[in-house]
Amino acid sequence: IFILQALEHVNARLLELYPDDEERFDIVLMTNNHAQVGVRLINSINHYGLTIERFCMTGGKSPIGYLTAYLTNLYLSADSEKVQEAIEAGIASATMFTANKDVAYSDTQLRVAFDGDAVLFSDESEQIVKEQGLDRFFEHEQLNENKPLAQGPLKGFLEDLGKLQKKFYAKNERLNCPIRTFLVTARSAASSGARVLKTLRSWGLEIDEALFLAGAPKGPVLVKIRPHIFFDDQMFHIEGAQKLGTIAAHVPYGVAQKYHKSA
Repeated sequence: IFILQALEHVNARLLELYPDDEERFDIVLMTNNHAQVGVRLINSINHYGLTIERFCMTGGKSPIGYLTAYLTNLYLSADSEKVQEAIEAGIASATMFTANKDVAYSDTQLRVAFDGDAVLFSDESEQIVKEQGLDRFFEHEQLNENKPLAQGPLKGFLEDLGKLQKKFYAKNERLNCPIRTFLVTARSAASSGARVLKTLRSWGLEIDEALFLAGAPKGPVLVKIRPHIFFDDQMFHIEGAQKLGTIAAHVPYGVAQKYHKSA
């Protein structure tokens, strides 16, 4: 609910600044429920004061096949199997996990936090950590500092957020922008941070805040950020975020999934 309210606030601000422009967030409710449930869903949406105009109710079938037709930029679900199916279809997707504590979220600024490897970037560096250890990883990152990382599954979503941010910047609203993005990575700034920042620069993307934790837990930092959603590919980071009150979303992509399943 909190993220939907923040999205609607961004849309309201965009409508004020660009009344003739339709480039805004478009929320589609997708469910494999039958159409008969539609009235109950509409009543729930109205109860929370949300504006969701588009429904896709598939009557027991998976809605994944409709994602491309809806030009989906991001698919969120509590069903990990559907999320995996969407990722395999090349659509940015994540499994939602609710927070274990109630936290106050901003309703005037959408705050989105991303892990780096296997989320914004490919898992090439993470593969080296898992298979060859940290020392080899540091060496690899320094040797390849000027070679951009390949894109990960959520790079496109960060790009979409950046496009909307620039619409506010064009109206001198940079300091009052209702979208803020964060990179929260276990990488060390000194030994492996430069490649990440240079990759973002090579893509022409900005991130508002970058936090390099050098292996420290992400949960306490996320408490300070209070994102509406935090994306990570590793379940222990998701669980750590959850415990301290952050709504987290697991991206089932990359080498970490193999290790998670074997564990």
